[in-house]
Amino acid sequence: MKVRSLTASLLSLATASPPYPVSQAGAKATGRALFAGRKALFDRLSGVFDNAGIDERQLVAPLQWYGENHGWGERNKTYLAAADTLFVDSARQAIERAGLKPADIDGVVAVSTTGIATPSLDARNAQALGLRPDVRRVPIFGLGCAGGVSGLATAARLAAAEPGTRWLFVTVETCSISIRLDSDDPAAIVATALFGDGAAAAVISTQGAALAHVEGSGERLWPGTLEIMGWRVEDPGLAVVFDRAIPPFLENNLREGLDAILDGLGLSFADIDRLCSHPGGAKVLTAMESALGLQTGTLDLERTVLREHGNMSAPTVLFVLQQLLERGLPSRTLMTALGPGFTLAALSLRRPS
Repeated sequence: MKVRSLTASLLSLATASPPYPVSQAGAKATGRALFAGRKALFDRLSGVFDNAGIDERQLVAPLQWYGENHGWGERNKTYLAAADTLFVDSARQAIERAGLKPADIDGVVAVSTTGIATPSLDARNAQALGLRPDVRRVPIFGLGCAGGVSGLATAARLAAAEPGTRWLFVTVETCSISIRLDSDDPAAIVATALFGDGAAAAVISTQGAALAHVEGSGERLWPGTLEIMGWRVEDPGLAVVFDRAIPPFLENNLREGLDAILDGLGLSFADIDRLCSHPGGAKVLTAMESALGLQTGTLDLERTVLREHGNMSAPTVLFVLQQLLERGLPSRTLMTALGPGFTLAALSLRRPS
C-alpha cells in the first residue's frame, strides 16, 4: 500500500541535555563498584564499556543516585521532575527558532517511554510553556527508540491533514533511571554502558520557512520479534530487553524492510543521498552499514552523537538530524530508527529548493 506523500515542513529543531555529565571511564568504574556483588558477571561483560563507542553521557541524576535503592515510585518521581524540565527547555527553543510564540502552537505530539505521566507531559507543561487552553494533545507511549522518527511522522501527518496548523513535537527519555543493580541479566550491564538521557523538539507546519520538507513516512513491523527489544515491567522498575540477536537480525532483514518502506513512497535506496539514523550502539551501526552495503564509517554523525551522548532512545536520532542540518542537508535524507515491536520507522526529508 502506498504511503501518502506529505506536504508538511520541518520549521525548527532543538535538543536538550540534563545537567549531570559522566565519562565512560567514570561510568565503568562506578559500575564495577556498584555491581560488586556480581563481580564475575560484571568482569565478563565490562568490555562493553570499552567497545560501546561512547566517551560521555548526560544523566538526569548525580552518580550517587544510581547506587541507592529506588523503587518504582521514586524512579518515576525522578522521571517526572527531569522530563518536565527537559520538555520545557527543548520545546521553548523549538518554538523560538521557528519564529513563533507558544500561543501559535495548535497541537502537541509528545513521545516518551521511560516513565509514566498521567496527566501526560504535554498537559503537565502546557501552562509553563504558555500554550493555549484549546491546544490539541497527542501523547504517545511505547515506541522506544523508534519514537523520534515515528513521533515526527505523526506530527507531520497531523499538520498536513490541516494545512496551516502548527504542531509541536517533543520527545523526552530518561533511560538512565532504569539502570538496575539487582539483576543477573547481562542486559542490565549493557544498559549501564549505553544509556544516556535527553530531549528533542521540533515545529511542523505546511506554512513557514522550512528547514526541510517531509515527503512521506512508513514503518515495518516484523512478526515474531516481540522479545528482541523493549522493557519488562518489574519491581523495583523497568528492566531493559536487549537481545544479542539484534545486529545479526539487522544484517539479514534491514534492507528488505527499508526497501518495502521506500517502495511505498515511490522511492528506491538509490534515491537516498544520506541516512539519518538512530545510533542504538556501535554494533548496531556496523550491522546497518553492512546490511545496506555502506562503507564502514559512513554513519559518522551517528557515531559522533553516540560518542558524545550515548543511547538516549527516541531523542537520539533528532540529535543526529541537528548535526546534519548544521553540516548541510543533502537533497534527500532518510531518517530511520529501530524500536520495540521489532519495528523499523523511516521518514523522508527533502531539502528546500
